[in-house]
Amino acid sequence: MRFLPVNLDALLVELADLDETLALFDALQARPLPGIEEIVPAARTLLVQFRPSALKATDLVDHIAALPLDGGGREAGKLVEIPVHYNGEDLDEVARLLGLSVAEVIRRHTGSDYQVAFCGFAPGFGYLSGGPGFQVPRRPSPRTRVPAGSVAIAGGFAAVYPQASPGGWQLLGVTPLHLWDLSRPEPALLRPGYRVRFRDAGPLPAGGLPEAPLAAPTAPVTADYLEILSPGLRTLLQDLGRPGQTGQGVSASGALDRGALRAANRAVGNEPGSGCLEILLGGFSCLCHGQALVAVTGAPAPLEVLTRAGRRLQPAPYQPFLLEDGDRLSLGSPPAGLRSYLALRGGFAVAPVLGSLAFDTLANVGPAPLAAGDRLGFHPLVGGAAVSCSERPPVTLPSADQEVVLDVVLGPRSDWFTPAALETLARQSWRVTPQSDRVGIRLAGETPLERQVSGELPSEGTALGAIQVPPNGQPVLFLADHPLTGGYPVIGAVASHHLDLAGQIPVGARIRFNPLGPFAELRPSASPAAENIR
Repeated sequence: MRFLPVNLDALLVELADLDETLALFDALQARPLPGIEEIVPAARTLLVQFRPSALKATDLVDHIAALPLDGGGREAGKLVEIPVHYNGEDLDEVARLLGLSVAEVIRRHTGSDYQVAFCGFAPGFGYLSGGPGFQVPRRPSPRTRVPAGSVAIAGGFAAVYPQASPGGWQLLGVTPLHLWDLSRPEPALLRPGYRVRFRDAGPLPAGGLPEAPLAAPTAPVTADYLEILSPGLRTLLQDLGRPGQTGQGVSASGALDRGALRAANRAVGNEPGSGCLEILLGGFSCLCHGQALVAVTGAPAPLEVLTRAGRRLQPAPYQPFLLEDGDRLSLGSPPAGLRSYLALRGGFAVAPVLGSLAFDTLANVGPAPLAAGDRLGFHPLVGGAAVSCSERPPVTLPSADQEVVLDVVLGPRSDWFTPAALETLARQSWRVTPQSDRVGIRLAGETPLERQVSGELPSEGTALGAIQVPPNGQPVLFLADHPLTGGYPVIGAVASHHLDLAGQIPVGARIRFNPLGPFAELRPSASPAAENIR
């Protein structure tokens, strides 16, 4: 058992195999420790996120080291039968790799049960262990689009793609079942611990697969609403995200600048985590129907209100101001930063999805991005908390011609890289490329980061701020919509206190990473549990 640093509020526990990983996960579930926020199991690791104000990393390590790893196996969970039309593009290649006939591959695939070990990659994507124990590699070149319902295997696991997405697994066939459906009380058909049995459903019908379920209807518009005249480049509803959904393969998502979102809500007297509009690079305008108290924080977009009487007003950022019926609010292009946050007293009349208003751009979960012509209802708040007129931006946001220094915690896979690569990470200035988005900041540097450990890394949990390094050596800094698990090594992570700043760095700006210390494994204190430590 190894304990590897991930961030100031997260660590990675590495174990010998999947059985040990699931045993430790079950032990942590059975003996919860106050202060643990989230646990993400993977092939042979647990990502443990915790609250430093309630739990020290050293105490967490000692607690985990003392837990037994001989849980005796999981109890048999709910059985889900999945019909499969075995027409996959890789079926012949899989048979060749295994030295079997196609008929024998199908017979074995349907002949024994799998178990959902963990979920990740995408909402509803379950990693299935057991079964016939097929061991086949991923495809040398991943597909840019794998259809929803595709049944696949790779690296000892089986899976069903819940929605169309890129993927590198070997495709055996397709199922008509919908693995992810937000209209169900439990959207994910598969959860950790469930059993899965594949059934040969014969040839694919001439009409193809049934259509995916329609999205849930939007909430009715209230008497008071904002009429969206222009959403700008992109305007999303965001709050503090949806933690606690990792069992369904869903990451938290949420606002990229949480401090700005909280400040906007405090300015209008809302709960700090209430939903706001996250407006990318200005260009937003709306017409107010009713009366609304609003505030705009984050990137300093110029604000203008054109009143019904024709007056032009310039409200101050970070301060509450009133929109009367018929007033038009416009946001210009900010000279620095990326994202502005608009809060409205009383909140927006939009139905939450899995407990949150946040739109996850990678998972496609949450209320849809705003479009011109939308009517966004709101609830006027009478009484309640007082407004705040003392909000201020905590830092000066960067512009596209500046360099930003971000503190970094090295780990958990810093030892997969050469000493020269660790020096390059800190010494070199990294340019933010136009391919950056809410999933991650894609960086470009003159010297790529070189690995000293080759081969595939088994999928493991990834954290907000993780700096993942794909084979080209150009790092990707994960932001709020990052995948729950990943298979490329993470060399370090932007420290928690700089995550809001990272979410405001524009394309063209440069980043310099400042390691807070050398990479070092965490060690448990001497205890009777020492025999668990390898």
